[in-house]
Amino acid sequence: MSTAAEIVIQLPECSKGIGDVITSPDSPKLIAGIKCAPLALWPDDRGYFMEVQRIGHGLAAHFPKETTQISAAQNYPGIIKAFHFHKHQTDCWTPVAGLFQVVLVDLRPDSATFGWRNTLYVGNLRPWQILIPPGIGHGYKIIGTEKSMLVYATDRFYNPADEGRIPHNDPKINYDWELQHK
Repeated sequence: MSTAAEIVIQLPECSKGIGDVITSPDSPKLIAGIKCAPLALWPDDRGYFMEVQRIGHGLAAHFPKETTQISAAQNYPGIIKAFHFHKHQTDCWTPVAGLFQVVLVDLRPDSATFGWRNTLYVGNLRPWQILIPPGIGHGYKIIGTEKSMLVYATDRFYNPADEGRIPHNDPKINYDWELQHK
């Protein structure tokens, strides 16, 4: 059981590990409701251009114009920001700088994928967007030695009463944040 902002949920009992590593946006191992899409980069000798969001298009096409919020989070190397979840809000993440180890866990007891964990390595080397529906615990670790930047859209304005938090080292989620030595 976890509480935050007076939200109480039933956590799955997961074995130690990182879940399924997702390397393709159409992987059959994706948690139900999670969507991923690669983003195009246009590089030249000055750097590159990447379109992060186009209102009314892409993974966040259904987000209402009146309540969509675009935010950014700068992160220092090695930090872990995990876990949080929403009762109603949908997020659309775009890691635009650095390398993120994104972790997703299905916290919806009625879901066919309840308790599944996904790990995605995204950022400069894999420019993807990730659509995260309500009820999915999410967080990340910054890999490497450089600062990172996450730009994200939400389908509603920030409301702390909609957000629940779970410690990154919760024993039921049992996510292994250590280097995997593959």
